[in-house]
Amino acid sequence: MKINYSKNIDPLKLLLSKHSFDLSIIKEIATGQKYTGIMLTNGQIGVCANLNNKVSSDKKEYQKIDLQSLSHRIILTSYYNALLNYSKFTTESKDIAEDIDFRKYEKLVMIGYFKSLVKYFKEEEIPLSIFDLRREDESVISMAEQNFFLAKADAVILTSTSIFNQTFCGIIEIVKPSCEIFLLGPSSNMSEEMHLYKNVHKIFGATFTDYDHRILDSIKNNGGTRDFLKYENKRIFENITH
Repeated sequence: MKINYSKNIDPLKLLLSKHSFDLSIIKEIATGQKYTGIMLTNGQIGVCANLNNKVSSDKKEYQKIDLQSLSHRIILTSYYNALLNYSKFTTESKDIAEDIDFRKYEKLVMIGYFKSLVKYFKEEEIPLSIFDLRREDESVISMAEQNFFLAKADAVILTSTSIFNQTFCGIIEIVKPSCEIFLLGPSSNMSEEMHLYKNVHKIFGATFTDYDHRILDSIKNNGGTRDFLKYENKRIFENITH
């Protein structure tokens, strides 16, 4: 039965309650201007966008996790992506535009500007309402109108950075019960816990080859998604209860 985590339940707090944060299994922390990455002792890698927040690579900084700290939340997201993203995804590896027929939705909202996906919607002439706190663009709607559009949305493409920046719960509270949410981006956590939240339909995330130091090296050199895209394996984790 799908549990409705609909109010004020922080996903990172939920993950922390179910899966302990164990510094001893972290082999390396890499940080840069755009991303943080963690490699575990078993070689598994998880990443999280920094959004220009400064994050320390010193493990001693995280002996006591503070969920109110953005840098700690970024570290936790990277850690749980490394720990939990390697067992539940589907075998298919495709882009969200290949997997979802977006023409079937009348009111489609994107939170977080995904450049290549926006280009696809424009080329296919699929109506899309875009919101992004960090981008000024003629196609981006004022944040003051976000809740109005969310309440009417049939589907929401939601950046997974919403989990660490603590906007996720507010968003899922606003959407109607029939609205389908698609979490997107390398920061995505593909755990069973994320599918406990109402409306989360599919999670589009990434895994990496074990011990691939190119990922961490790219992050240290301030690389972004496009820099390590060629090294990632695109993954989909679907909520089969839908």
